[in-house]
Order: sequence, then structure tokens, then C-alpha cells
Amino acid sequence: MELRLNLFGIKRSINLSVLTRYRNTAVVLASALLVIPLTIWLLQPAAVPDLSHGNVAGARALAKGWAKGEIIVLVRHVERCDHSKAACLSGNDGITDRSRGVAVSVGAQFEQLGLEKADIYNSPMIRTSQTASYMFNKVGVGEDWLISCRGTMLRDALAHKVAGRNLILVTHSECMAQLEKDLKLSTSTLGYGASLFISAKAAKAPRMLGFIEASDWRSVTSE
Repeated sequence: MELRLNLFGIKRSINLSVLTRYRNTAVVLASALLVIPLTIWLLQPAAVPDLSHGNVAGARALAKGWAKGEIIVLVRHVERCDHSKAACLSGNDGITDRSRGVAVSVGAQFEQLGLEKADIYNSPMIRTSQTASYMFNKVGVGEDWLISCRGTMLRDALAHKVAGRNLILVTHSECMAQLEKDLKLSTSTLGYGASLFISAKAAKAPRMLGFIEASDWRSVTSE
């Protein structure tokens, strides 16, 4: 197909079939520019939900599961002394003196949820044993699997979960990230004293509920 033009005596012709080919190519390129990033976005692991700041459904699911003893929660130790300029509580391997209040505050929130049917374990590191002491008034002998958790976090947590009882694990950010990987979720960097909750109902696959940062508990318990 050809388009003929005559302007001021100058004659020109345009082969429209060439334009049609270019148009088809442009459509294909434009589609690829849309499809490729969409595909990448769809294939990305899902993000872990934040249970605070108005997530009413998530907070209710946590409270309901906790009441039934169906929850596993990983709690990160509070501020470590060797990564801070703040004064140490005792020894460079432990927590900072100022973070004691954070541990006590988070522990009070768990007390509000209820600790009557909860088993508590901590890793053997000083910072986790100190955190467990101020958070739950309890220090275990130390569980090596709560620090050597690469590739086994979910399996080991489920092995320690007792039916009808919640499981609280005072551990490290690396183990929390490993649990997210085990559940095929994107890993997140959670702050000191943060809690990561999963639902572990009997005979059902474990499911991520979400996280609560140490400073965000008030927005959850007030809902």
C-alpha cells in the first residue's frame, strides 16, 4: 500500500506497509516493557505483613491463635553493646544498659497476651540470655539451634512446638531472616526487640502472620 503526496509541485510517495511493520514492532516493544517488570514483580517473594498501625485483621488473628496455643514467635534480642556507643549492661558481649527498659516493655506486652501456656527458649549468646531475663524473667541453658539456624530454623522450631502451647524463641536477626526464607517470603531487617509471628496449627502448614517492632506494640494492643 502506498500513499502519494503532491505539495507545491513536489511529489512524494510513502510505502505504508513499512510503517505498518514499524508499528507492529513498536507494539511488541511496548508490551515487553510492560510485561517484563510485571512478571518480575509477580515472581518476587511476598513481603511479611506489619501487624501494627491499623492492621486489625492481623492483630485479631494473632490474638485468636495465641489464645489457642498455635503461635511460634521469634523475638530478636534488644540492643547489643558491641554495636553501640551506649553504656553496656555488663560485658561487651551483652546488651546495652538503656535497652533493659525495651526488654521489660516487650515482656509486658507478652504478659498481656498471656504466658500461662508458653514455652520460652533463648540462644546461648549473652545478649539473648540477658534479653530473656528482662523480658520474661526466665533464662534457659541456651539452645544452640537458635544461633546455628541456617537452613533449619522452621524445622527446628516446629520440632520444639508443643500442641496447645505457644513457643517463644529469643534469638537473632539471622534466624528471623532464615525463617522468612523457609516460608518463601522476602527477608526483612527487623529492629532490636522485634517479634516475628507464625501460625503453627496442628496438621496444617505453618503460615506467617507478621511482625511487630518493639516500639509498635501499643498500636496493636489498643486495637
